[in-house]
Amino acid sequence: MGESKLDLLQGTLDLMVLQTLAAMGAQHGYGIARRIEQASGDEVLLNQGTIYASLVRLQQRGWIDAEWGTSDNNRKAKFYSITGSGRDQLAKDAAYWQRLSGVMGRVLAMSEEGGI
Repeated sequence: MGESKLDLLQGTLDLMVLQTLAAMGAQHGYGIARRIEQASGDEVLLNQGTIYASLVRLQQRGWIDAEWGTSDNNRKAKFYSITGSGRDQLAKDAAYWQRLSGVMGRVLAMSEEGGI
């Protein structure tokens, strides 16, 4: 019996999108989704509706910009790039998640007997 794919906590997809754009430069939505899936070891699967809802949200907040271009397969596509304020938000969010991950690691490592 295999494990199911991971459900994302609120806010994590936006962080993944910002990190992907910061690391790879301008990408279209499909490319962003596939890169996140690859980076997660296919533990996260994204459908079109999920990724595009995140892109709209990030664009409305001014954390990403979009412009039309041509994809590798010669189709018209919207390419997204991270803004300066998006980089600032990425730094804040990444620090928060790293801190939370450390706390969760310590709590989950507690032995039944010994406490922290």
